[in-house]
Amino acid sequence: MEPVPQLESAVMLVTGIMASGKSTVAQLLAERLPRSVHLRGDSFRRMIVSGREEMTSEPTPEAVEQLRLRYRASATVADLYAQAGWTVIVQDVVLGGFLDDYVAAVTTRPMYVVVLAPDPEVVAAREAGRGKRGYGDAWTVRALDAGLRRETPRRGLWMDTSTQTPDQTVDAILTDLPKAQIHDQ
Repeated sequence: MEPVPQLESAVMLVTGIMASGKSTVAQLLAERLPRSVHLRGDSFRRMIVSGREEMTSEPTPEAVEQLRLRYRASATVADLYAQAGWTVIVQDVVLGGFLDDYVAAVTTRPMYVVVLAPDPEVVAAREAGRGKRGYGDAWTVRALDAGLRRETPRRGLWMDTSTQTPDQTVDAILTDLPKAQIHDQ
């Protein structure tokens, strides 16, 4: 496997709404790199054993604080691995103004952001076909997708992956890598 020099000791955030393909794409991307870590942001949420408050469409202040803590923890761990020479693929739902906060929390450069934004109907079909459920009373696919498109800063590489296989998406990420790179302002 040929190394991707721009991705050595780098951090890439793969984000999007639930069921947009983040887990699959992040894993496949990490598998294509010679020295990589797939950091699943949701694992930090699941570490909270007692007192966890889930994010909803109308979150409590505590739920927002726990989300911020999760993002800070994942950014710190990503930096630690990158500083040790690993390429870190972070996969998490980071939307709205939280995206700028996340980018600022990661000190490693280069840093890349990939936003998976398939059509909401495609996301709904994927959600129906998987074992876990992310949508229900707290969220709908359309509402979360609308929030993504309306409130999330246009940073990095935004991809409509509606008609792509996961492997095609990874190919496109690697081809368009310069568009994903974050340039601090």
